Amino acid sequence: MYYKGFYHLFYQYNPKGAVWGNIVWGHSVSKDMINWIPLEPAIVPSKPFDKYGCWSGSATILPGDKPVIIYTGIINKKPEPGHQAQSYAIPANYSDPYLRKWIKPDNNPIIKPIHENVSSFRDPTTAWFNNGHWKLIVGSKNNRRGITYLYRSRDFIKWTKAKHPFHTKKDVGMWECPDFYPISSQGTNGLDTSTLGDRVKYVFKASLDITRFDYYTIGSYNLVKDKYVPDNTSVDGWAGLRYDYGNFYASKTFFDPIKKRRILWGWANESSTRSEDIAKGWAGIQLIPRKVWLDPSGHKLLQWPINELERLRDQKIELSNVKINKGDTIEVKGINVVQADVDVTFTFLSLDKAELYDEKWENFPAEDLAKSICGIKGATVQGGLGPFGLLTLASSKLEEYTPVFFRIFKTTEKKHKVLFCSDATPSSINKNEYKPSFGGFVDVDLTTKKLSLRSLIDHSVVESFVEGGKTVISSRVYPTLAINENAHLHLFNNGFEIVTIERLHAWSMKTAHIN
Repeated sequence: MYYKGFYHLFYQYNPKGAVWGNIVWGHSVSKDMINWIPLEPAIVPSKPFDKYGCWSGSATILPGDKPVIIYTGIINKKPEPGHQAQSYAIPANYSDPYLRKWIKPDNNPIIKPIHENVSSFRDPTTAWFNNGHWKLIVGSKNNRRGITYLYRSRDFIKWTKAKHPFHTKKDVGMWECPDFYPISSQGTNGLDTSTLGDRVKYVFKASLDITRFDYYTIGSYNLVKDKYVPDNTSVDGWAGLRYDYGNFYASKTFFDPIKKRRILWGWANESSTRSEDIAKGWAGIQLIPRKVWLDPSGHKLLQWPINELERLRDQKIELSNVKINKGDTIEVKGINVVQADVDVTFTFLSLDKAELYDEKWENFPAEDLAKSICGIKGATVQGGLGPFGLLTLASSKLEEYTPVFFRIFKTTEKKHKVLFCSDATPSSINKNEYKPSFGGFVDVDLTTKKLSLRSLIDHSVVESFVEGGKTVISSRVYPTLAINENAHLHLFNNGFEIVTIERLHAWSMKTAHIN
């Protein structure tokens, strides 16, 4: 949230180690969402209603510029993973822009499970206001049915559950960290969470506990029934749209009132082992905050790193009109490639050499289709049009590298499918790491025969944004050879069609201040 000149980030944190447990609300503040000042934890277990943990929740700014947090408190360890209820906290001093101290009133918890699943009743959202009531939703499940319950309040203290779920879907499992917000059907500006209007669509997001991915739909909000109704333009379930097709989970958005934008924060877990996490002393990172807005089609979201990130750009190199033949690699020199921002546009003369899309691939689970194809069609597998892209975090002899690349297929209907892959499989010679190949399809018009890619590289993470944010994939990697000055960056093409680098802009990135 934004309060009195600072952006406030609250996050799940274990002050006692780099493993899950002892969860408190970590707290940092920033002027630009890039450079941060860590503060003491905002909320820690201290009362009977949160004795065993202060889990996720959300902040809402009430009239009079008064922030309030509603969070999930763990009352008892049983039933696993804990007996859950929602409590609130308020600042001890509203005049403190840092909001260093928070008070948990004794009338907590304010939202308790009655007939709901007490061990799956968590992660309240930012509240919105209409028809005389504040409203929020809480994530839950009933067997394998994902559920969000709607609660209403006039005073933000006494909450009443609606008679029906806000949204529900069978066979998806627990809906963690739900998010619900309005989005403009025109332009790129964000909207306050309580905004209503004719040119407003709505986003409903759930983090699926079983798959560990964040899925969303675009839809409408029935004000009379207080229900969310997804459009029929995408799947509402495991095979639906994702913010990010890689290491990205438990995300949260907020409205930035200063720059009138909707900001998305996502968490990336580790690819390293538990013992490695303990040795390095930390686990899990927040990815670069992203601005989100509605694609002109109205069917999906676009995402892009916030502009403030560009303040970290340092030395720059440029390439233009460079051809890459089949089997060629071109090293990108002159920047610090382990901390880099790389923006490149590829062009090609013809689609004729695109490989035929294998209809047998449709037998893969729909939610894993792109990922599965990337797994069998890696960067070293020769193709027609593609694979082409970047070899990031590469060692000198390519014993290690993380390729991010395109591959274009043609179908029997004479249409084309654009696949984008971020493949951690060859990223490290350490056999203990989790090294998945991630993939996503790109909904793009190939008339111009161009494809754009922006990759943010930062030691153990590669965030890639395709075609202006139509498809995004983040990978966590832990090379052992391709580190610091021993890392390299290459452009490559392993397809028969010649690919041209129309333009490449790449920057070394300075280190953000986090102290």
